[in-house]
Amino acid sequence: MSIWVKRSQTCGAGLILTLLLFTILAGTGEHAHSQLLKLGHYLWPDYSTLRNGTITTACQDDFNIDKRLDSLEMSFNEEQQEFDLLAETFNREDARRSLENQHWLCQQQQQAATLKEQSHSPLLTAFHIFENGFSSLSLLAINYKHWTLTLVLLMAAIIATIHQHHIAFRAISTRQDNLVSSSLQLLGNACVAISCFSYLQNNLAIEMSSIDNELLIALCAGFTFLAGINACQIFTKCRRMAKSGSWSKALLSTPIYTFMILGSAHHFFWVTDQVSGLAIYITQIYQLSGLYLTIGIYIWVGMLLKQSHIGEHLFGILKPWKLPPEYLAVIAIALMALPTAYTGASGIIVIAMGTVIYQELRRAGSRRQLALAVTAMTGSSGVVLRPCLLVIGIATLNKEVVTDELFYWGGRVFVLTLLVFLFYAVITKQKPNNRSHLSDAWPDCIIAIRQFAPYITIFALLTVLYHVVLNAQLDEFSAPIMLPMILIAIIFYEGKQSLRNKSLPVSTKNMIKTSSKIFNSVDGASVHIGALLLLMACSYAVGGVFENQSTTLESTSMLNGPTSSLFTIMSLFVITLVVIGMLMDPFGALVLVSGTLAPLAYQQGINPIHFWMTCLVAFELGYLSPPVSLNHLLTRQVVGEQEFILSKREGDTFYYRHERILLPLLVMGTTLILVAYAPLLFEL
Repeated sequence: MSIWVKRSQTCGAGLILTLLLFTILAGTGEHAHSQLLKLGHYLWPDYSTLRNGTITTACQDDFNIDKRLDSLEMSFNEEQQEFDLLAETFNREDARRSLENQHWLCQQQQQAATLKEQSHSPLLTAFHIFENGFSSLSLLAINYKHWTLTLVLLMAAIIATIHQHHIAFRAISTRQDNLVSSSLQLLGNACVAISCFSYLQNNLAIEMSSIDNELLIALCAGFTFLAGINACQIFTKCRRMAKSGSWSKALLSTPIYTFMILGSAHHFFWVTDQVSGLAIYITQIYQLSGLYLTIGIYIWVGMLLKQSHIGEHLFGILKPWKLPPEYLAVIAIALMALPTAYTGASGIIVIAMGTVIYQELRRAGSRRQLALAVTAMTGSSGVVLRPCLLVIGIATLNKEVVTDELFYWGGRVFVLTLLVFLFYAVITKQKPNNRSHLSDAWPDCIIAIRQFAPYITIFALLTVLYHVVLNAQLDEFSAPIMLPMILIAIIFYEGKQSLRNKSLPVSTKNMIKTSSKIFNSVDGASVHIGALLLLMACSYAVGGVFENQSTTLESTSMLNGPTSSLFTIMSLFVITLVVIGMLMDPFGALVLVSGTLAPLAYQQGINPIHFWMTCLVAFELGYLSPPVSLNHLLTRQVVGEQEFILSKREGDTFYYRHERILLPLLVMGTTLILVAYAPLLFEL
């Protein structure tokens, strides 16, 4: 049984790797096709005409204008007599000009056909086939992006389910944990399968659908298969687990996506009696298929980064200065803000970079609680920076704001967040400053910079190569196709260096083959992709429940009352936004807020820029707030359960025993208060 499971996981990871590479290759193909068209026009000035196939003309060589005029005049006179129309005269001059224009156009077509026949060559044919291949690849990826996302989602979800590695409050460790978790997952997955089947029946009955029926069949089969895995785990894994645990804690081992499904299913199945409603909202993930495929690629990028030694060398530059862990944490958060701006979600960065950040902070002497807090906060301040997709989405869905204004104020919110974190880091610092002198630290720092220089060189060369060959800059659109290739090149470089240079870090002495590292990165990414994408898909169902509820902010007496102040109204929005951030992924929450809360805020006189800055900070606070604390759960996944257990044994006061929770709440909570309420003082 275990051999079959391992082989299935290997095949699944291989399929996910193929789909991700296909997505990357298709994105590269778009740039390559554009450049090939430019090259074609450079080599053949009339390439756009030459590539459009055979030109056929209906012109006659003996095109006699006078005969055609006589024929047209005769037909005109006959129609006048037949229909007894008012007497009109045939305008021979206008008819002549029209025929002359037709004749000229016909001659142009004949010349183009002759030119193409004369310009035809084996080189042109080969070039056209090559150029058309990239065009076909891009169109294939666009036409089948829904299927690509479906296969990645289901296959990764299957791997995450087999590993029992979904996002939950605690890991499965006892028989009770496994029984409760697997049973509830079975029920949740069965509900999705039933809803998809109902949605399919409705589509077949009305012969109309907003989504392909084949996709619904695939989703129905996929969630049925997930339910089957859960059923097998109930009977097989319970036998292997010798420990007995607490029934009260077993519920915490259930994945969060299961609670989302069961809560939404209760609403749609019994409250509104719309069985297909659950599937209708879950399939809204297809509205942003390209975005969620990009998220999968970014998670793979994080696993590739984990297989490399970039983080070790980067922090090696800072190590000679012997900075206090608190100051090093500020630098880490500042460094991670940039990749967060490209991905658009701090949760992705926690998965991608969490292990590296945690390990390097621990090597620098940081206490576990502080390292866990910083890892959970990784990227929380970067969602307001250019070119974050979330901010672009806000400007797209809300005409009241533009990206330049959002990024302008977002940069100031980012600086504010860093200053607030620095403030709390200073007042909670335990050890005194013991920094190295410049003369002592500089030589080791120079050595570390030299070791890091090849990485910068590879990055710069490949970035320039992409720019010159494909005209692609490292922006939010090109980063998903460029970063994986850059990191694979770096891993190949490290593999060759490990064979030549024995002075590399100790961890490289046990370096495995480069190809194995790449496959291991996909194997590790598959689990995280399945856990995160499934959670994001189910958050759309939660958003559907919110939309169907009649008790909204619009109907509250506090919001519509004559005595409501801006501070009271803003408080209601802040609380609601934090709760939404706790329950939904950022992109689904953005769509929900744009259609519900944002118009209410504008009506109440809140500045749109002010509202959305508050919204973004509130979302990040929601991801760090109990009882859900999504970023903390992701941190537990990437760091490991053992480190969490050890962290609970540290600390001599209440704050230091719970620093991993309290520090992020203090930083983001203080930032949210300043962002939400300070501007109101200037509006009074």
